[in-house]
Amino acid sequence: MTTFISAADGNEVFQAQYIPKQKAPPASDDPSMLAYISTYPALGQVTQIEKHTTVFTALLEVDTSRASNPWQVSLWHSEGKEWQEVPMDPVIKAASSPCELQASKVATSQRRLYFTTPLAIHLPTNFTIKFRAGPTESWKWVKDHQGTTDGVVMLSTVTSQESISSELGEYITGLNPVLKSKNFRSQSPGTTLWSVEAPVEGADGEKSTIKDIKFGLPWGAGKFSRWFALVRIWSPWLAPRQGKSVFGLDKEAVMCSFLSLTGKHLVLLAITGVDDVMTLFTSDSEGNVVLHIRNDSSESKVSRVLVGLGDDFESANAAVMYHARGIISTSQATSGEQQKEIEALSEGDEKTKVWAENWYDGLTYCTWNALGQRLTEEKVLKAVTTLAENKINVTNFIIDDNWQSIDYRGHGQFQHGWKEFEAERDAFPQGLKHMVKLIREKQPSIQHIAVWHAILGYWGGLAPDGKIAKTYKTVEVVREDAERRNLPLGGKMTVVAKEDVAKFYDDFYQFLSSCGVDAVKTDAQFMLDTFISAEARRDLIPAYLDAWNISTLRHFSVKAISCMSQTPQILFHSQMPTNRPPLLVRNSDDFFPEIPTSHPWHIFVNAHNALFTQHLNLIPDWDMFQTVHEYSGFHAAARCVSGGPIYITDVPGEHDLDLINQMTGPSPRGKTIIFRPSVVGKSLDQYNGYDDDHFLLVGTYHGAAVTGTGIIGFFNVSQRPLTELVPLSKFPGVVEAQYYVIRAHSSGLVTKPMQVVEANSLVTISLGVRGYEIMSAYPLRGFFDEKKKETTWVANLGLLGKMAGAAAVVANQVTKLENGKIVIDTNIKALGVLGLYISTLPTLSYKDNMMITIQGKVLPVHTVNISKVDEHVLEVDVEAAWKELDLDAGWSNEVEAKIYINPT
Repeated sequence: MTTFISAADGNEVFQAQYIPKQKAPPASDDPSMLAYISTYPALGQVTQIEKHTTVFTALLEVDTSRASNPWQVSLWHSEGKEWQEVPMDPVIKAASSPCELQASKVATSQRRLYFTTPLAIHLPTNFTIKFRAGPTESWKWVKDHQGTTDGVVMLSTVTSQESISSELGEYITGLNPVLKSKNFRSQSPGTTLWSVEAPVEGADGEKSTIKDIKFGLPWGAGKFSRWFALVRIWSPWLAPRQGKSVFGLDKEAVMCSFLSLTGKHLVLLAITGVDDVMTLFTSDSEGNVVLHIRNDSSESKVSRVLVGLGDDFESANAAVMYHARGIISTSQATSGEQQKEIEALSEGDEKTKVWAENWYDGLTYCTWNALGQRLTEEKVLKAVTTLAENKINVTNFIIDDNWQSIDYRGHGQFQHGWKEFEAERDAFPQGLKHMVKLIREKQPSIQHIAVWHAILGYWGGLAPDGKIAKTYKTVEVVREDAERRNLPLGGKMTVVAKEDVAKFYDDFYQFLSSCGVDAVKTDAQFMLDTFISAEARRDLIPAYLDAWNISTLRHFSVKAISCMSQTPQILFHSQMPTNRPPLLVRNSDDFFPEIPTSHPWHIFVNAHNALFTQHLNLIPDWDMFQTVHEYSGFHAAARCVSGGPIYITDVPGEHDLDLINQMTGPSPRGKTIIFRPSVVGKSLDQYNGYDDDHFLLVGTYHGAAVTGTGIIGFFNVSQRPLTELVPLSKFPGVVEAQYYVIRAHSSGLVTKPMQVVEANSLVTISLGVRGYEIMSAYPLRGFFDEKKKETTWVANLGLLGKMAGAAAVVANQVTKLENGKIVIDTNIKALGVLGLYISTLPTLSYKDNMMITIQGKVLPVHTVNISKVDEHVLEVDVEAAWKELDLDAGWSNEVEAKIYINPT
């Protein structure tokens, strides 16, 4: 079973939840069932909740041989009193059924039967469903048949701010009286905000003060139905945790959220990075939230927690994040010299201006998984040559770990220290500059070359007797062991001292620039948080973070990647402030090609981490992947909806060119670019757990408000096939008054025009294990023809055949001229096949009723076709026309296409 959430009329929200209890797939000869709750206002003026009608839609998948049986489905529901039964009616008309855009994927031995019934919902309501093959057959309860609990419909009104108490104790049962809370005006509309402070004593010399303080229980015992948290899965990384009515954490969390039985959300955010205090959340045996505080300062300080209350998670989450941004900004205001330098860099010459297009939107190749950890010049150049031979025109090239000159002391890489700036002399005998020169010669498409290094130099810092250690002032620090993978981090290491960090970075990056390197991937940033000494942390953490930020801007503009940096101090100190250009920041733990179970989890983690990182000043990097791999398409689809960069790490010669083509396209100037939506992709169901047998829905959006395109990536992260019903209202950015069509990437099939308020605006989606799909909801413009008494609906579908083809659209304008002609004027950022949905296309002749131009020149007729998949979709092969017309991009990075439609 699946959780579904759908909006009503903007005043009330119904949330239907049907949660798996255990994994018990039905017998092969039994039907499977899904229940979906769609909601819409009853006819007439809606003034009260009681006048809302909820439409329950159920899907029964049965064997074809039994499809003609007189199947019966019945809904049982209770508002906390006696259970009542409501028979569900079969949906007879195909036009009233949910849309199926994956017809080819439905097994021929199965038939889908839909049933529906309206129901007035007054209070939070439990429900379940039973079904049978006919009046003489026995009833089967779906919760017994498929191992589910009862479903829950939660109904919540839009909260009036006047009805919200300013006392946090009204919403946190047992709020600890030692805590001081203050109600603030929230920057997120429709939400309420509190700041909570707890006193904590100063450190005793080298020893930090660590304190656990009971916070309280959000909503109270038995008064919340779900919780969600982002925990420190280990020192460098965050990962999600979900639960039901009892709050319990296995790791320390940076934020958590609680959903009340009435549909309200309480979001808690722990602030770190102010006054050398780190605050995290834990839990106790009674399910209370507990504050885990560490004070590295030598003086007494306060720990800060923000609490946001809202009718939806996103608003409450935004409330605490916006306020946190202000706190961090105020705390860093004393660093005036740094801010002056940032402003000067932003206004500098061409070298320092923020021209980020190639870096963010160019296809990137990384050597890590492809070439292994013992790099040589020969291996690197072979990879470059193979890319060129396969015509994979990457824009960015990352030389990952093991190019540096290290001492190989101790046992394992975490003890190895860095000796000198120049590359390893045996593996790169002619030096870094020579190899970079050859890379650019062998693959001219490569515009930016990055190298990897750890923030402290290497995993083990500096080689104590190396050239770098002898050039700069150093200190010896002691690390604690990592709590994951038994990494032997513990022990002493040599690092550049606070006084010389800025000079060290400037000298190193000047050396890289002289070699032709113009970007860096700076890894192992969590090492700063492993120092045992309180004094070392308070001295070195801000010194390294500030020096690195300034030096990357000075030498490489925005061309830097921050990695293993999801420690609380870095999240708040470096990634939250908006006074500098955004950087690429790794959003999760690594891609592990050899661990099958890691792949769905990798996508699940990134989608949920994005709920937090969407509010930071960064572009999330979901890590590299290989295009020839069991999960290659799964990973590719996830990167395309992430809103971040796309890196491949293919073994030389092992490339899936078709998959690469689905992710990228050639720009008019010959560059290979990706299609990055304008909004960060994130989980749409933050309370759904990884083991709940739900699709993971990653939602994103491209374009301006209302007129843009909502995109959802669907991923089956479970270990069994799943089918779900998804409403149009689930797509990000959709509005009720607008008509839309939904298109599936896998099949190219398009729905009929639909609105959110229609009860049957649903799409049925089936995915097998490792299955994925991308669907996009395109807004329609309607033009009524008085003579024909019909409306022509038009939508720009972007580039067809691309996973996120809507993101290829830079600008789009649809207008109607005085002579009745409809004009679609669009700019796209790459060459390919442009798709246009035209509802009246089956009755038009595109040869007689249309004229299409690119860059002002009329397209050859044979480059325009009607889709073989959908007769309402016009396909304009801009790439073929561009080549045939021998067009030149000039100074532009875009192609302007104009389509003139004469509907009469």
